[in-house]
Amino acid sequence: MKKILFPAIAAALLMTACQSQSKAGAAAPQQAQTTTVKTEVSDLAYIQVEAVLAQSDLYLKEGAPLQEKTQKTQQSWAQREQNLQAEAAQLQEKYQKGLMTTLDAQNKQKSLEQRMAALQNRIQSEGKTLEEENMVFTNRAQDLLSRAVREINADKRYKMIFNASVLIDADSLLDLTNVVLQKVNELYAKDKAAEK
Repeated sequence: MKKILFPAIAAALLMTACQSQSKAGAAAPQQAQTTTVKTEVSDLAYIQVEAVLAQSDLYLKEGAPLQEKTQKTQQSWAQREQNLQAEAAQLQEKYQKGLMTTLDAQNKQKSLEQRMAALQNRIQSEGKTLEEENMVFTNRAQDLLSRAVREINADKRYKMIFNASVLIDADSLLDLTNVVLQKVNELYAKDKAAEK
C-alpha cells in the first residue's frame, strides 16, 4: 500500500503545486537564510515529494496508522476468505467420502454461499470506507504540500519547482525538500491547533 500510496500522492501533489503556483500566492513569511542562498543560484528548484510525505508529521501521526489499519483489514479479509474456502473444501471431501447426505451437503453449501456473500458485502462496505479515509488523507497531504510550496514561493523567486522523482541530475543547492518539509509540518501544526 505504501508503495502505491506515496507515488500516487506525489504525482497528485506535484500537479496541484504547479497549478496553484500559476494562480496566485498569499503573503509569505520570511524564509530561512539557506533558501536565500539557493535563490541567488537559480530560479529553478526541486522537491523530493515522497521524502516530504514520508517524513511529515501528517504521515507519521495519521498516514502510518491509516496504512497499518488498511493492511490489517485486508489481511483479515483474506483470512476470512481462506477459512470459508477451507470449509467448502472440507464439505466437498466429506460429501465425496459419503460421510453426509446430499441434502445435508446442499444445505451446508447454501449456508457457505450465504456467508461468502455476506463477507463480500462487508468487504465492499469496509473497502469503501477505507478508500474514503485514504482519499481524505491524500487530499490533506496534497493541500499541505500545495500550501507550503505557495508560501515558500510567494515572492515568485522560483519560476519552476520540480518533483525530484523525475530528475536525472540536479545540484543539491536547488533542493527545497527540507524547507518544504518544515513548512508542511508548520502548517499541519497550525491546522491541528485550529481544530481544537
